[in-house]
Amino acid sequence: MGGTSSRTYRTLGLWGEVLADIKPGDYVMMQFGHNDGGALNDKRRARGTIKGTGEQIEEIDNLLTNKHETIHTYGWYMKKFINDTKAKGAKPIVCLLIPRNRWTPKGKVIRSSNDYAKWAAEAARAEGVPFINLNEIIATHYEEEGQERVTSLYFGPNEHTHTNAAGAMFNAKCVIEGLSVLKECGLSGYLLPVKAAD
Repeated sequence: MGGTSSRTYRTLGLWGEVLADIKPGDYVMMQFGHNDGGALNDKRRARGTIKGTGEQIEEIDNLLTNKHETIHTYGWYMKKFINDTKAKGAKPIVCLLIPRNRWTPKGKVIRSSNDYAKWAAEAARAEGVPFINLNEIIATHYEEEGQERVTSLYFGPNEHTHTNAAGAMFNAKCVIEGLSVLKECGLSGYLLPVKAAD
């Protein structure tokens, strides 16, 4: 569901719906982070999470839902999804978030290696599950393509988050690239060989 964070994906009941359908042996890929940096409590979205992976909590009376809520860290929510998946006999894979179309003056893509990508990786390591460093994979390919070409993969020159169809395909190929090198994940055995370009 677009626009949700790790917190609101759970509080809106969406995770519960997914969890109900998970069967033993399933693979469950999870990716959150882009919306977790928002406000913890406001009348517009109230979807933010506490930064980090610790056990801190914040009690609020949610201005949007008019309900009392306990907010956790981003890492807590990721670990919750991981452990819920394991409890169903399924296999979680954490996919680090896609970098935004933001560049340094020296032509480097700004990564999330000091915040959400880092915390997602920490949650995956703490729970002993594989993760795809999609943030780094895509950022590296973006730098190979160059800023002008990468900008064409987004909805307009001023868009930094939402890709168009070509951008979605570009990112999907990067997910496949990440899956293909996961030694501890049997899912890579289901991937078709990449066809040579015509």
